[in-house]
Amino acid sequence: MDENLNPKLSVEPVYDVDDKPPLHVAIPLGLQHVLAMFAGNVTVPIIIAGVLGLSLPERAFLIQCAMFVAGVTTLLQINRIGPIGSRLPVVQGTSFGFLPTARAIGAQFGLSGILGAAFIGGIFQMFLGFFLKPIRKVFAPIVTGTVLLAIGLSLLPAGINHAAGGAGSATFGSLTNLALAGIVLAVIIFCNQYLKGFASMASILIGIVVGYVLAFPMGVITWEAFSAAVGNARWVSFPMPLVHKLTFHWSAIAAMLIMYVVTTVETVGDISGITMGGAGREATDKELSGGVMADGLASSFAALFNALPNTSYSQNVGIISFTGVMSRYVVGIGAIFLIIAGMFPKLGAIIAVMPSSVLGGAAIIMFAMIATSGIVLISQDELNRRNLLVVAVALGLGLGLSQVPGAMVNFPDEVQMIFAGSGIVVSCLIALLLNLILPKDTGREQRKDKVA
Repeated sequence: MDENLNPKLSVEPVYDVDDKPPLHVAIPLGLQHVLAMFAGNVTVPIIIAGVLGLSLPERAFLIQCAMFVAGVTTLLQINRIGPIGSRLPVVQGTSFGFLPTARAIGAQFGLSGILGAAFIGGIFQMFLGFFLKPIRKVFAPIVTGTVLLAIGLSLLPAGINHAAGGAGSATFGSLTNLALAGIVLAVIIFCNQYLKGFASMASILIGIVVGYVLAFPMGVITWEAFSAAVGNARWVSFPMPLVHKLTFHWSAIAAMLIMYVVTTVETVGDISGITMGGAGREATDKELSGGVMADGLASSFAALFNALPNTSYSQNVGIISFTGVMSRYVVGIGAIFLIIAGMFPKLGAIIAVMPSSVLGGAAIIMFAMIATSGIVLISQDELNRRNLLVVAVALGLGLGLSQVPGAMVNFPDEVQMIFAGSGIVVSCLIALLLNLILPKDTGREQRKDKVA
């Protein structure tokens, strides 16, 4: 059924999907979307660059590509080319969910292995989107919530590592690093809870800016290092495709394919959240299918342009629900800002020299919020013994194996990378399997009657 309006809701959008607000209104609303997702979009390439030991210019280039790709793929998502595209105000950006899997693949195959697996995975997600309608029932809230919780919990150690100064840093764990991360964390909480409007929704970006500025007088970063990094960067540069070649390894691809199933579930939830929160209606099958297919095409495009997998951004769903602005035109303006930012390498260089402790203060919140989103989703299903068992076994095996990879030392290297490298993969598979095979809870009272 293409249209399935919910008669219980009477939410009316301030601006509907095809409305075009005046420029003096549309521009700040578009910038608001950029501010909400900007920090998250560049955090992932910064972390991956650090894990892979890339140079400062390479790190700046990855940031530049991430911004450019996010703008282009958002334009793809808000329009429709054939069946591809939701034609809704969906903002695309680099996905946090892929980070643990990308780290595991990168440790064995480097950035080229990550990009090759991501490219194949994007094509796979397009097929999932095409056949979305008959498989939607498989992804119950108990499954999607468990996967999100596993993602958040898997990422938290990375946030703490950065807050302490970055693994391998000579000043790792210093009081200065921890104090700077604490200040960033406190500023974000204050802005989010005590301020309103732009300041509240851009609290993460404000916290990062405050921490960045304070890093100079605190001695975490020097003017000489800053000037050298920014001065050596070009003013204008177009992000070129295939600077990093794509290589293909079956184990890396297998791990990525599972993550694309996970991100498909997230995208379905985000699109449903936009239509329900912004217009008080269910998303149509055409919108959901087109959105997931655009998500997959965006990730394959991102891999060609040296960027990590893209997905819909949940924080922007919250903006639409809060403001009632459903206009694709507004989100399109934000996408144009991202493309422009991606063509100025000096901006990427400024972000690239950001101290790890500043990033860590923000990352702790962003990663933890993914986990809490999973808890909210889990709570949408009845918390009976059957569903709690699904969550417990999925998290126990997934996170347990990721924390003790040596437990699988006798397995082939490829199997270890898939199942021991990231707890998310195991948690997703276990949650899907158990939710399919375990009998549904028919009620405690019925069981008591049978025993009696």
